[in-house]
Amino acid sequence: MFKKYDIIVVGAGHAGSEAAAAAANLGSSVLLITMHMGTIAQMSCNPAMGGIAKGQIVREVDALGGQSGIITDHTMIQFRMLNRSKGPAMWSPRAQSDRMRFSERWRLTLEQIPNVEFWQDTVVGLSVKEGFITGVHTAMGYHIESRAVVLTNGTFLNGLIHIGMKSFGGGRIGEKNSTGLTENLVQLGFESSRMKTGTPVRIDGRSIDFSRMEEQPGDDNTGKFSFTDTPVLKKQRPCFITYTSPEVHKVLETGFHESPMFTGKIEGTGPRYCPSIEDKINRFADKSRHQLFVEPEGWDTQEYYLNGFSSSLPAEIQVKALRLIAGLENAKIFRPGYAIEYDYFPPVQLKYTLETKLVENLYFAGQINGTTGYEEAASQGLMAGINAHLKLVEKDPFILKRSDAYIGVLIDDLITKGVDEPYRMFTSRAEYRILLRQDNADLRLTPAGFDIGLASADRLWRVTNKLEWIEKVKTFMRTNSVSPDQVNGFLESIDTAPIKQKVKLDSLLLRPQISFNQLIEHLDFLDNFTRGIGEDAIEILEEAEILIKYDGYINKEQEIAEKLSKFDDMPLKPDFDYHGLPSLSTEARQKLTRIKPATIGQASRISGISPSDISVLLVFLGR
Repeated sequence: MFKKYDIIVVGAGHAGSEAAAAAANLGSSVLLITMHMGTIAQMSCNPAMGGIAKGQIVREVDALGGQSGIITDHTMIQFRMLNRSKGPAMWSPRAQSDRMRFSERWRLTLEQIPNVEFWQDTVVGLSVKEGFITGVHTAMGYHIESRAVVLTNGTFLNGLIHIGMKSFGGGRIGEKNSTGLTENLVQLGFESSRMKTGTPVRIDGRSIDFSRMEEQPGDDNTGKFSFTDTPVLKKQRPCFITYTSPEVHKVLETGFHESPMFTGKIEGTGPRYCPSIEDKINRFADKSRHQLFVEPEGWDTQEYYLNGFSSSLPAEIQVKALRLIAGLENAKIFRPGYAIEYDYFPPVQLKYTLETKLVENLYFAGQINGTTGYEEAASQGLMAGINAHLKLVEKDPFILKRSDAYIGVLIDDLITKGVDEPYRMFTSRAEYRILLRQDNADLRLTPAGFDIGLASADRLWRVTNKLEWIEKVKTFMRTNSVSPDQVNGFLESIDTAPIKQKVKLDSLLLRPQISFNQLIEHLDFLDNFTRGIGEDAIEILEEAEILIKYDGYINKEQEIAEKLSKFDDMPLKPDFDYHGLPSLSTEARQKLTRIKPATIGQASRISGISPSDISVLLVFLGR
């Protein structure tokens, strides 16, 4: 009934979908096995892609030739560039998506790839011979052969859903869990553990009074994720902001004795950076309110997602508290929030390619590795799919360094530091974050994507053309001068010092008050030059401006990274008082005190300890 496939991908979430697409587009025959053909690339939690650092990852996936950015652009209902008030290293694109259309678009995309075949079933075990993967066993009783297997099981491995004191098996609410595979992997010698995540209530929009909330519109000038010719969003749906209150907190607290988190019923570790509302109330008892985002699930549906109100309290308590929130006094819900526990496999058991150390040609990607987030999962799936194919065709593996991409930071963190809580990417995790910006992901990664055969020739041409124009712009700014009579009126109008003699344009652009667009508006010869750039002028000028303005910071960052490597073996005393260093992050003080690393190098590899935390320690030690 089944042929022998090159690669079997187990699970069709964000990791599995990217893995199947990448491997198949590179030429491997792929069988994608999913428990439900109707939930391919389902947005199980919030209906959004991107965000701080996550947006950079989506752009990197796109630059390499992945699909997540393209599909997001085709299905988004709102776009915002976060952190615009900060430096460009912090700018992060985020899109509100149409949940149903996102999943549909992913399925249609996969169905259009000739090398991808589908099978709806549950994988309950693996076939391994002499240390090599040879196929999978399914719940329907089939043994399907393959040369490689990528496991992307998400939250389904022995998934257990909690709502108050009620618990029942499930991978998502309304969907059964996957049993048998964890036990099989443990028999093969793998170490497994448990993690927990959660999701909030879904609200009927017809019962919401939006007039009592603060509207949060999208950006006036909408951006996108893909570097290809995807559509630009013309209209947008707004989100809304509201807040909890002391009265809301009191009602929620009445259910704490039935909270599976507080009663010890939940064994798995939950996400530090996306805590449940009951965890926030308990952890931040001094705060009288917490911000909530009311987010539409799509263009046409009345379903809304209450971002910030994740909970596993009894449904009755959730609704009672919900109706004390401004605008939600008459709220009706489609389903309650819940927590879910699931099995994961500590990623220190993996190689940089995401292949397991124990079994050849077996790869793990996504939440099975202890990560959280669609974006983190998609990037792992992409890398696992690429490397599974490359190994089968006997080519060198594709590995991204920390200085290459946020994807490189993510994988290095996972396999060298491991995880003790769901891993989420932040800009602070990257020591090269000024280099790893969202705007230059194509310049950094598309040539590599083209070399392995995933990014198209058209993509590479666009990058080559972009690079040439960036250099032309930088050269023009370095070699052309401006006189006092040409710009002093403009400089005085924006309260910056006038010039006394001719200066080069690039030195003028170094002033924080001045942007490229302002100079173009006031200098006709610069305007005439930039008109020749063409349709990509906005991206090219933004890129050139960043490179001119932040050249010194980039060099300084590289020097710091080089210095850090020299202090890897510097000893730390076991009784070091980390709480006495307020410049350390709260997370760093907690983890360093608990783990007591013996050296700076060991400290740097603890999950959640950022390069800036290590810098604080080095300054304290006088180095």
